[in-house]
Amino acid sequence: MLRNCNILFIVQTRKEVKASMDAASHPPVPPSRALNVAVDCAAKQLDTRPAEALAHAEEILTKAPGLPPAELVAAQALRRLGQPDAALSRLAALARRQPNVPALLWELAQAASETGDSAQAIAALERLVPQQAGVASGWFLLARELRKVGRDDQAWRADLSGIHASSRDRDLLEAAVAMNEGRLDDAVASLHARLARLPDDPAAARLLGEIHWRRGDMSAALILVERAVATAPGFDLARDFLIRLLLQNNRLTDALAHADVLAQSPLDNPGYALLRASVLVRLGDQAQAAAIYEGLLAQKPDQPQLWQNLGHALKTLGRQADAIHAYRQAVRYLPTMGEAWWSLANLKTVKLDAADIAVMEQALSMLAPEAAARSEDIFHLHFSLGKALEDARDYAASFGHYDRGNRLRRSLLSYDADEFAAEVKATEACFTAAFLTRMGKGGAAAPDPVFVVGLPRSGSTLVEQILSSHSQVEGTMELPEMMIIASRLQSRIDEGEFPDFSTMIASLTPADRQRLGEEYIDRTRVHRQSDKPRFIDKMPNNWQHVGLIRLILPNAKIIDARRHPMGCCFSGWKQHFARGQAFTYDLSEIGRYYRDYVALMSAFDAAAPGHVHRVHYEHMVADTPGEVARLLDYLGLPFEEACLAFWRTERAVRTASSEQVRQPIFTDGVDHWRHFAPWLGPLEEALRPEIAAYPA
Repeated sequence: MLRNCNILFIVQTRKEVKASMDAASHPPVPPSRALNVAVDCAAKQLDTRPAEALAHAEEILTKAPGLPPAELVAAQALRRLGQPDAALSRLAALARRQPNVPALLWELAQAASETGDSAQAIAALERLVPQQAGVASGWFLLARELRKVGRDDQAWRADLSGIHASSRDRDLLEAAVAMNEGRLDDAVASLHARLARLPDDPAAARLLGEIHWRRGDMSAALILVERAVATAPGFDLARDFLIRLLLQNNRLTDALAHADVLAQSPLDNPGYALLRASVLVRLGDQAQAAAIYEGLLAQKPDQPQLWQNLGHALKTLGRQADAIHAYRQAVRYLPTMGEAWWSLANLKTVKLDAADIAVMEQALSMLAPEAAARSEDIFHLHFSLGKALEDARDYAASFGHYDRGNRLRRSLLSYDADEFAAEVKATEACFTAAFLTRMGKGGAAAPDPVFVVGLPRSGSTLVEQILSSHSQVEGTMELPEMMIIASRLQSRIDEGEFPDFSTMIASLTPADRQRLGEEYIDRTRVHRQSDKPRFIDKMPNNWQHVGLIRLILPNAKIIDARRHPMGCCFSGWKQHFARGQAFTYDLSEIGRYYRDYVALMSAFDAAAPGHVHRVHYEHMVADTPGEVARLLDYLGLPFEEACLAFWRTERAVRTASSEQVRQPIFTDGVDHWRHFAPWLGPLEEALRPEIAAYPA
C-alpha cells in the first residue's frame, strides 16, 4: 500500500489509483502487468527505504516515461528524503494532467506546505476536501495553510469540518465507547497507538486528555487538551474543555484568554458567551459578566438560568433592586427553580411573603414525583421556605424546613468529622512554639496579604468591608490559593513521600518556603485591581492553615473573626452554601467543627502569641469605633473615618452577607438563634465547652 493510505486521502486501492491516473492521461497508455508489479514494489519501500523506492520508480520511468503511478511514487520518495521542492515540481506537472486524483492532490498539498507554498497547498486541498469530506487530515492541513495566509475565519471553519469528520472515525468512536463504558485502559491503548501514527490528530489528543481528567491526572489532561487546541485552534469543543480545566486549576487569566478566543467562533453558540461570563465572575469582573447575561436575555428573555446568573452578578455589584427583579424573572419562567428562590431568600434583606410561600409549597408538590432527580431544587426550596417562615416568626415550621433541607443536602455529601478532627489534631501537634523556633526565618517577605479567617457567618464579611473602606486596603474575595498550596503539600503525604504531616512540613527549607510564599503572591495578583499596598483574602477555611501561612508569609496579617458558638453555628446550619462547607449540614457536625477550630486557634495563640488578631462579632456590634481602632492598630494602619461608614463603600461582595454589610451595623442577629433554642439540643451538646468559655 502507499504510505498512510489507510488514514489519509489514498482511500482507493493501488490498482484503483493506477487506473484513475492512467485513465486521466493523454493519450492513455495502459501499463503492462510487469510495470504494475514494479510500481507496487516501489510503493512498498516508501516508508522504510525511500531512496530505494525512488531508484525503482526512476527505473520504471526509463521504460515507461511519464507513467503517472511511477511519477507519484518518485515524488513521494523525494518528499520523504527531505527534497520537497523537487517533489513539488514533479507533482505540480502531474496535477496539471490529472487535477482531481485524491492521492496526487494530498501529496501535492503536503509538498507545497513543506516548501512554504501555501497558495499551491490551499489550491490542492480545496480541490481535494470536497471529494474526501469525511477524512479529517485534509481539513486540518487546509486550516493550517489558511491561517498562514491570514484567512483565519475560513481556517476556523476548516478545523470545525475536520472535527466533524473525526466524529465519524471508527477508531475514535471505539475509543470513546470504551471510555464511556469504563474500559479506560483499552481506550488509552487505542489512542496512544493512533497518536503514534498521527501525532497531530487533535481529536485523539482531546479524547485522551478527557480520559486522564477522569482518572484525576489533571497535569496530563491539560497538556493533551492544550496540544489539541494548538494543533487545531478552531476545535471549539476542545477549547471549551480546556477553559473548564483551567478554571478547575484556578488559572483564571489563561482561561479568560481562551474564552475571549472562543467567543469569536463562527458558530453561533450562546454557551461560549456564558462560559466567558463564568470566567469573568471568577475573576471578579461582575460588570462584564452582567453585560453578557443582559445581552443574551435581550435576544431570548425566557431563560430562567440566565436570569439567575444575572441576579448573582447584580447582587455582588450591590444592585439589589435589579438583582431581585432578575431572580423574580427566573422563578416566573420556572417556579420550581429552587436555587433562584434561595437566591432571593439569601439576600437577607428581602422577605418572601405569603404568596411566595404558597408558590414554593406548590413547587415542592410538583417536584415530589421526581424527587431523586430534582433533589437540588428540593433542598433549595426547603432552605427558602425556612427563611420565609422565619421572617414570618413561625419558628417551628421554619425549623422543620431547614431541617429537611439540611438532611437532604447532607445525604448528598461526603464528609467525615472524625477524619477532619484527626487532621486538625495533626496540624495542632505540628505547629508548636518549639517547632516554629526550630524552623527559623524563611518565606516570602511580602506584607501584602491580610487573611480573615474563621467560620462562615462569623462576621468575617463585616471585617472585610470595614478594612476595604481603608485607602490602603483592597478587598478581593474568598481566594482559593492558600488552600491549593496546602492541598498540594498534603498530596505528598497521601502519595507516600512523607509518613505524616509534621515530617512533611519540617522538610520545607527556607528556599521552599520562600518559593511557596512567592507563588501565593503571584497567583493572587490576578484578583488585585488597584495599587493599594494591602489586600484581603477572606477564605474562612484558611484557619486550618495559619501555621503554614506563618512559615511561608511571615509578614502577613491574620484576623480571626469569631462569633458566639451557638449564633455562628446555627447561622451556618441554616445557610445553604453554593460549594464546600460540607460540615454545616448537621447540627452535631458543625458543632464539632467549631470545637476543632477553637482548639487549633488556641494552640497557635500559645505557639505564636499576638500573631493572630481576634475580632469578636458581638464586641464589634457593641463598640464599633473601639474595635475598628484596635483592628487598624494591629495592621499598622492609620485610622480613617471611612472605616466607620463602611456601608457606603462601593465594591463587589460575593458572600451571603453581601447586603447586610451595605447598611450600618444592627444588633438583631446577635441572639437570633434563641428563637430556635427548643430544637437545637444536638448543637448545644456539641458546643457545651465552647459556650461556657466564650469569649475567653
